Amino acid sequence: MAVYDAVLVVSFGGPEGPDDVIPFLENVLRGRNVPRERMLQVAEHYHHFGGVSPINEQNRRLIEALEARLGQAGPPLPVYWGNRNWHPLLPDTLRRMAQDGVRRALAFVTAAYSSYSSCRQYLEDIARARAELGNGAPEVDKLREFYNHPGFLDPMTERARAALEELPGADVVYTAHSIPVSMARGCRYEAQLQEAAAQVSAALGKGAPTVVYQSRSGPPSQPWIEPDICDWLRRRRPPEVVIVPIGFLSDHLEVKYDLDTEARQVCDELGIRMVRAGTVGDHPRFVEMIRELIVERIEGRAPREACAPDCCPSGAPVSRPTTFPA
Repeated sequence: MAVYDAVLVVSFGGPEGPDDVIPFLENVLRGRNVPRERMLQVAEHYHHFGGVSPINEQNRRLIEALEARLGQAGPPLPVYWGNRNWHPLLPDTLRRMAQDGVRRALAFVTAAYSSYSSCRQYLEDIARARAELGNGAPEVDKLREFYNHPGFLDPMTERARAALEELPGADVVYTAHSIPVSMARGCRYEAQLQEAAAQVSAALGKGAPTVVYQSRSGPPSQPWIEPDICDWLRRRRPPEVVIVPIGFLSDHLEVKYDLDTEARQVCDELGIRMVRAGTVGDHPRFVEMIRELIVERIEGRAPREACAPDCCPSGAPVSRPTTFPA
């Protein structure tokens, strides 16, 4: 059995007030060739909600629920939290862990699927933070992906079924964050989304799922995976639609802006009745899933290692693609 003395929840981070928005986005875009005009456009999405991304508060609730569940059922490990782009930042969290005597931790990354942005880049972030601390930095091992785990799919099905109760005859469409085509070629992101959506669709008694994408943030010259949810709505024009954000874990800003604001506006313009399903959030079954991932790793029962040494390449020869999973 492997010995671990802490759990580290690793997430994207988000601003918690208007003054945080631009510094946060500058962190996201550091070292990347993204026009400032595009950054300011994204900033307006945050200002639409008072400059606050819901993701940090949603992570606090998830961590509180995980701490309670580990206290009840074990293993009794402390839970730390570090973000890629905003406070609490990973280097600060790892420094506190080292001060607390943590030697080896398991990392739960708040992303269910494999891609550079949702997997490899987090490993790079952790390695960079450890290098910044130098000697004494805790070792950190990432838990495996969980896109097909019942602890993720069952709550997702429950959320979708609740939405369908409002519109029983509606078309169901599944959404996820778009990524560059070059990135998608190097990972199983699209295949994993199709598999997860197919399992939820089958549990709902529906046929083959329709998976669409949202939230692209690259330049028009760079191809990203399609179709976009708003383009699909304009082309398909279903009388009623249930949108299931299967690519996301919580109702953060991209769900609230890109679906609850932009997609809903398209539906209103076209006379489409729309209901958006909830995300897993801090659903008790999802929290238990995290505990199960921790236990299987400690006991050496994980079906495979989380990541191969060369997993999930960026697909970008010079600068990394930019996404805003905020």
